[in-house]
Amino acid sequence: MIAEIGQFWLIATMILSFVAMGSVGYGLIKSDEQWSMAIFPLSLLSCLFCILSVSALGYGFYIDDFSIRYIAEHSNSALPVFFKIAAIWGGHEGSLLFWVLTLTLWAGLITLNRKRIEQAYVVRVLLVLNTLIVIFSAFTLFASNPFIIYVNTPLEGRDLNPMLQDIGLIFHPPLLYLGYVGFAATFSFALAALMMKEVPFTWVRYARNWTLLAWALLTAGNSLGSWWAYYELGWGGWWFWDPVENASLLPWLTATALLHTLIASHKQQQLLKTSVVLALLTFSLSILGTFVVRSGVLTSVHAFAVDPTRGIILLLILFAVLLVSFSLYALKSKQLNSKSITELMSRDFLFLLLAGLFSIATITVLLGTFYPMIFQILGLGNISVGAPYFNLLFVPMAIIALLMMAVSIFVQWGKKAEVATKRNGLLLGLGSIICGLIIYRLQYSELFIVPSIIWVLAVAVVGGSLWTIKQSQGKALGMAVAHIGVAVVMIGAAMNAEHSFETSAKMEPGITAKLADYEITYVETDLLVASNYTAEQANLVISEEGKKIATVQPQRRHYQVRVMNMSEPAMHWFWHGDIYVTLGEKLKDGSFALRLQYKAYVRWIWFGSILMALGGIIAIIKKKKAEEA
Repeated sequence: MIAEIGQFWLIATMILSFVAMGSVGYGLIKSDEQWSMAIFPLSLLSCLFCILSVSALGYGFYIDDFSIRYIAEHSNSALPVFFKIAAIWGGHEGSLLFWVLTLTLWAGLITLNRKRIEQAYVVRVLLVLNTLIVIFSAFTLFASNPFIIYVNTPLEGRDLNPMLQDIGLIFHPPLLYLGYVGFAATFSFALAALMMKEVPFTWVRYARNWTLLAWALLTAGNSLGSWWAYYELGWGGWWFWDPVENASLLPWLTATALLHTLIASHKQQQLLKTSVVLALLTFSLSILGTFVVRSGVLTSVHAFAVDPTRGIILLLILFAVLLVSFSLYALKSKQLNSKSITELMSRDFLFLLLAGLFSIATITVLLGTFYPMIFQILGLGNISVGAPYFNLLFVPMAIIALLMMAVSIFVQWGKKAEVATKRNGLLLGLGSIICGLIIYRLQYSELFIVPSIIWVLAVAVVGGSLWTIKQSQGKALGMAVAHIGVAVVMIGAAMNAEHSFETSAKMEPGITAKLADYEITYVETDLLVASNYTAEQANLVISEEGKKIATVQPQRRHYQVRVMNMSEPAMHWFWHGDIYVTLGEKLKDGSFALRLQYKAYVRWIWFGSILMALGGIIAIIKKKKAEEA
């Protein structure tokens, strides 16, 4: 019965959105605003019905309704309740339903804020969003239905994938989807502007806040996903350049470029065409990412499904989105008359360079992700593209990006920097070189080139951002916090790459291993029994110069239902890095193979990411207050 109820509400969501599309279409043909205004209550109802559909699936998980195939494949009666609820988006079908929910939520939010937007324009924005809701709800119903039932109900479920049985599953996917799908709102604002008889310049102002919100959510989602992979998978890294990781990075890169071009478009009426193209591409890349995760064409530990049929349908949706949006752009591009950039040493030109830099970064990730597949399709054999390729190309781009952030503080819109500003910039530059190198030298006797450059530029960005906050009297607080966050991330990434180290050891109770200046002593092994797994837990004491620092307890878990073994790493953190311990296989003599790692500055990466997302939220609040003033 739960399956029928959930499916009914999903069908109702699709039908209501279709009716909303029809009402606007009829209203535009008849020039009757009353018909078009029907899309407002219909969008809210569509959101409500989709919430009911997801709630029905969640209730099915809660009561262990294994007659529903999706629940039987992703849950078990012994699974803790909070993981049962999070399992709603833990598999392919449920994640697609959550995709639809997210679309309806964005449509609902825009509907509730419609009074701030011109009516004829917001109607078209919601028309685009409701069209997307119809497309993806139909795809969910007919190709990825989470409400399909078994003819013979199994007595027990297969259990949730052990890798997903973590608190990260509760927060990471929703944040990622809210950001990922949130760019549908940006796409809708851009496409709706192109649908107007005269392209309104005001679309840029409307789109900025929604793009900022989606970007902040995606930044938080990517950061949480990176943290989850770090402490759950046991490998100790923070970014693997996995195809699925890249899938969420692609729209983030173009969205970051878009945020900057939207500023130039709004303040100077420049880069208007670039802003429209980036808005259309960002959501298209979100659909491409969905294809990567769910088609099985690329191998990934994070992939949801391996069904080529679903992948073909997603490619067709992507093709349709690209065809319609860029055809409309081609027809209306002449109306997007941007003002010229007249000065090379100006913020205008810097933003153009920044858009180009992020575009190159996007192409780099696209090539690295899809080149092996293309190589194989052409019958040229198998090839793998891994971290060396990405690191080789991204390191110089990261350095250039930091340099541009540092310089942007001292250049102005449409004109050269004044003498006083140049003097301040020179002083900051010299101060940053001295401070950056001193901070680095205090920690390490040898200076490596890349971390040294990153420290200098990061100090310049932080110092310049603080100066900007003072000069703007807090108006540029959001931008400054986000830029400081980028600087902190860059420091963390550079130091982690250059100054991390590891060793392996065969250990049992009474054995001590060395990790640089740290001593790690194996005390004892505990046997644990949880609701859906058993575990062997090593109790280890970390000491430095004979003084106990901490106790860590890595585990080797066995999940009975899935018949899977998982390592649950343990870590102790300092301000400058983590001691990271992974319990490996149990050897024949009863000892364990342990991997002992020191991960330099790794938590700076996530702290910086939090600052970036926080900066986006602060910027939204500041803009909203300014508009209301």
